[in-house]
Amino acid sequence: MAFPKKRKKKKKQRNPVLDWLGYALMRVALFILFLFPVRWCLRFGCFLGNLMWKHYHRGRKRAMDNLRASFPDKDDAWLAETGRKSFQHIVMLTIDLMFSPRLVRKDNWRDYARVINFERPKWLMQEGKGLLMLTGHYGNFEIMGYVLGLFGFSVYSIARPLDNLFINKYLYGVREKNGQKIIDKKGAADHMADLAEEGATLCFIADQDAGKKGVFVDFFGRKASSYKSIGLLAYQYNMPIVVATCRQTPGEFFFEAEIGRIITPNEWADKDQPLKWITQEYNTALEDLICKDPTQYWWLHRRWKTRPKEERQASDSRQKLKN
Repeated sequence: MAFPKKRKKKKKQRNPVLDWLGYALMRVALFILFLFPVRWCLRFGCFLGNLMWKHYHRGRKRAMDNLRASFPDKDDAWLAETGRKSFQHIVMLTIDLMFSPRLVRKDNWRDYARVINFERPKWLMQEGKGLLMLTGHYGNFEIMGYVLGLFGFSVYSIARPLDNLFINKYLYGVREKNGQKIIDKKGAADHMADLAEEGATLCFIADQDAGKKGVFVDFFGRKASSYKSIGLLAYQYNMPIVVATCRQTPGEFFFEAEIGRIITPNEWADKDQPLKWITQEYNTALEDLICKDPTQYWWLHRRWKTRPKEERQASDSRQKLKN
């Protein structure tokens, strides 16, 4: 018996008046925010994060489920505290993003950040042969591209545009103010090959769920779907991969940018499955960096949303037996 195909849900048409009102409300909130020192704002962000942890029940459950699966040896008190602090960092990232153009300049960036193992990636970028820089939903993943653009590096970050076009335009302006260029995720495939040939640095948030067509590799002890595009770009254009994170000093506008792993083309040259090997390697490197302070990872993030085919088939079989 043939079942009719499910129709794709039409994207809900947005109301431009409501979107503009949302944008205006955001600008009023920012005006008030900028009246206070950034440290006070970050403390307020922690307070909002605590409220979100307390009242956003579905998000808290998802974070706890992800933490419990990733750290099976930890007790519930540790898991809950880690999850609560991760919610604080979600709010603080927004505050960091807004204050960065107002505070960080080329002549004073050392007042707000320090770098670890950054010398070799700097020379790789200066060679202009192309580089992939990867991070995850961890700490302040926005400021790294901002600072690289500040120093004149050819940096392109791939990002999903917000549904509210007014807010999206404003945030793109903030992020691109000092040279970083943002490419919409939807049309990125049309540009990435050209940028790779030009020798640009392409920045990705590499812990996105890639759906059923992704490459499934281990991430915190479970299979996670990763986009093929990163590994394919690296393999086809011989582009080194730099895995980095940017931790925030708790409650302070100060960051620690760390390079955890540089994966070079000669490492995958003799691999039987170079795409899968590359994908697993950068996921492992990102996991190692996150483990240095798990409270700054977005455990709310649906990293393990899509399950591998064999898991889905096993689940379907169990469901049929129950019925």
